[in-house]
Amino acid sequence: MNIIIIEDEKPAARLLQRKVEKLGLQVNQMLHSVEESINWFNNNQHPDLIFLDIQLSDGLSFEIFEHIDIKSAVIFTTAYDEYALRAFKLNSIDYLLKPIDEEDLETAVNKFKARNVSVPNLSLDFEMIKKMLINPIDREYKKRFTIKMGQQLKMITIDEVECFYSENKGTYLHTFEGRDYLLDNTLEQLENELDPKDFYRISRKFIIPLKGIKEIQMHSNSRLKVILPTYKDDEVIVAREKVGDFKTWLG
Repeated sequence: MNIIIIEDEKPAARLLQRKVEKLGLQVNQMLHSVEESINWFNNNQHPDLIFLDIQLSDGLSFEIFEHIDIKSAVIFTTAYDEYALRAFKLNSIDYLLKPIDEEDLETAVNKFKARNVSVPNLSLDFEMIKKMLINPIDREYKKRFTIKMGQQLKMITIDEVECFYSENKGTYLHTFEGRDYLLDNTLEQLENELDPKDFYRISRKFIIPLKGIKEIQMHSNSRLKVILPTYKDDEVIVAREKVGDFKTWLG
C-alpha cells in the first residue's frame, strides 16, 4: 500500500507517521505545502491513501486537487469542529480529529482496507466540503469567558479581548484595558472556538483579533510584527510560514 502524509507541521507529520507505522503500514512520502504537493503529484505515481491536513502553510490543501486530478482515498487529519466533520462523514470521506487518537486511526485505516477502492467523484466531494468550510453551518463561536478570581467569577466578553497568548505552559487572555487573565483553555482549543473571521493564530504563541491590530511592520526573515494597543510584554510576530495566509485573512 502506497501512503503519503500531507501536513505542514513537521513534528505532527512525524508523529502521525509513527502511529501509522505502528499499524504495520509504511509511509512512503511526507509533504508539507500546497506547492510541494502539486510538484510531487506531477512527477510521481499517485498513492493509494493520503492523510491530508486542511490548512497548510501556503493555503488550503483543496488547492492541490484544483490542479491535479487525484483519485486516491483520503483520510482528513483536521482540527475543524464537529459540523465540518459531519459533512466529511456524509461525503464518505474518513477523518481524524487532532490530536489523533490511535484507536480512531486504526478504525479509519481498517475502513479504507475494507473498502479497498478509489474514491469516486472526489473533486465533487472536495468542492462541497470547501464550500461548507468557507460558510460553516449552524456554528456558534465563543462570545464570553468566565474567569475565576479568588472566590469570585468575572465575565469577559469577546469584544474586550486584545489577544490570547501562551507563556510558561499557561494560556492567557489579555484585554484592551491591559489586564491579563489565566484561562483553562489551550491555544489549540481557542483556535477552534473563536470566529475565524475575527481571530487569527499568527504563531504558536499568539491569537489576535482583527480589531486589535493597531499597526503592522516588516520584521526580520520575511516575518511581520503586529503592534497591539496595550500588550507590551513581548514582540507579537507573525510566523514566516503564516505570513501569506495572514495577509489573505486581513483581506
